[in-house]
Amino acid sequence: MSEYQYYEFQTVDDRLSEKEMQELRSYSTRARITPTSFINEYNFGSFKGNADAWMEKYFDGFLYLANWGTRELQLALPAKVLPADAARRYCCSRVVSSRENSGKLILTFLSEKEPDGEWLEGEGHLSSLLQIRNELAQGDFRSLYLGWLLGAQAGELTETKTEPPVPPNLAHLSGPQANLADFFRLDPDLLAVAAQNSPGARVEAAKRQELSSWVAELPAQEKDKILVRLMAGEKAKLGMELQSRFRRQRDTNESTAAANRRTVSELLAAAEAHRHERQEEQARQATLKEAHRERLAAIAREKHLESLQGRSETIWASVETLVATRLPKSYDQVVQHFGDLRDLAEREGQQVDFRKRLAAFRSQHSAKKSLLDRLTKGGL
Repeated sequence: MSEYQYYEFQTVDDRLSEKEMQELRSYSTRARITPTSFINEYNFGSFKGNADAWMEKYFDGFLYLANWGTRELQLALPAKVLPADAARRYCCSRVVSSRENSGKLILTFLSEKEPDGEWLEGEGHLSSLLQIRNELAQGDFRSLYLGWLLGAQAGELTETKTEPPVPPNLAHLSGPQANLADFFRLDPDLLAVAAQNSPGARVEAAKRQELSSWVAELPAQEKDKILVRLMAGEKAKLGMELQSRFRRQRDTNESTAAANRRTVSELLAAAEAHRHERQEEQARQATLKEAHRERLAAIAREKHLESLQGRSETIWASVETLVATRLPKSYDQVVQHFGDLRDLAEREGQQVDFRKRLAAFRSQHSAKKSLLDRLTKGGL
């Protein structure tokens, strides 16, 4: 199997300058570089840059994928948008970690699980996952909790460690959050039991009047600074900061399930029990489905045999006609006809006569090995 590594960087809040693009080009002559991205695939050789440094200087998102199983995602947000202390409650393992640099809070999700035969191309994943930045700015911490669960699944957390606050609506992930869980191969049974302590909550956007009242209370000097930044081209970054600030003042983002937090060992044990129950139920449903299929097949077979009642001699004559063609397709039809003749004989109590005629048929056509092999495989 050949080597495959995929690197993709994207910027959302700002565009790369010509100088920055030239700096990136010095690391690779083959990479696809645009004012918002750097993408390269490696089958030989490797990436010559420093992903962490690039995230701190140039980009808002980074995705890495290798065919030996390593997967990495980095997301950068303005430090004012996501407080470091809030992120640290969830980012406490090698699987999900956080760092502050250059006015950014950078989240890293990492999986080094060996591949299980699947082959995953890198292109297209980062664009969806980048939307998690906006969700975090709006106070949706489900992606961070998924990262914490990945750490528990990977054995990176002690069994006695207690889970952080469980965000609402964990049983109903957004598209980007579901993609995150899939990309990092989160155990669906572990997610299911974790979601049992996640309350359902209706998320409502702030009303315009509520936003107007909040803005009206901002000091005039601060509003002036906001306008200057807006005119300077910081629209995306400024929007995230204001959304985050408004949301933090409006609610605390604490889960109502905080008092019932579970340990890593309790979650893992519950996930194993859930898996066992799910597999048992799937097996039961499969048995019921197969029994239903067999009942339908039996009914259809009975109707077919009823339609052939009294036509045995006609079928015998058709067998001889088909054999005379010496075609493999005709031999398959002969086997089907003999199956019908056998079942008709059983319905009519003529099994002995059928066996005698079948033995005589086999003797008559003993030189036709292909035909006889088909009959044998058909139990005739």
